[in-house]
Amino acid sequence: MALALAACGRVERPAPQAPRAEVAGPSLRETAQCHADLRALGVDFQPLPDRQIAPGCALSGTVKLLDIGVPTANLGAVRCGEARAYAAWARNGVAPAAYQILGSQLSRVVSMGSYACRNTVGTAGPARRSGHAIANAIDIAAFELKDGRRISILSDWNSPDPQVRRFLATIRTSACRRFGTVLSPDYNEAHRDHLHLEDDGKAFCR
Repeated sequence: MALALAACGRVERPAPQAPRAEVAGPSLRETAQCHADLRALGVDFQPLPDRQIAPGCALSGTVKLLDIGVPTANLGAVRCGEARAYAAWARNGVAPAAYQILGSQLSRVVSMGSYACRNTVGTAGPARRSGHAIANAIDIAAFELKDGRRISILSDWNSPDPQVRRFLATIRTSACRRFGTVLSPDYNEAHRDHLHLEDDGKAFCR
């Protein structure tokens, strides 16, 4: 009886949890308009459910790109506005430049992904969340051509071939017209192997 009473007097309470910082995302109207824009572009996509994952990290208004006309490897959840900018860049910027400058059709873009719950890297100042933490950035590592060539940011940014350098410079300029922030190997060592493309409304191209 004493043991039973002792057990009754002991109430297990869950440990308090720190409040989770909500991440502001696009409005329902903005997301609906973006979906309409993707359909108008002939892009096949799948809307994804919103998720608050960790402080400063969330998936809000994101989609999974299924077919934009240019295959892209390693691409997961992407905020819809970023997906819209990427589809336009890959189809109307990268693919024509590959054919016109390098003389071959583009077969695939190789990305390093989109969503990652992490801070920015290689930048001075206090730590802050990367655009990847809200799936609003895509990192591009390489471009594969139908003639078998593979043009990578790491190996070819300073290529001895002037046409390869012209191609990479051209697609970066094209990206700067469509994305708010574009970072390349010219920015810092952390971006030596990729182009960072972010739809953040800024005007920073390096």
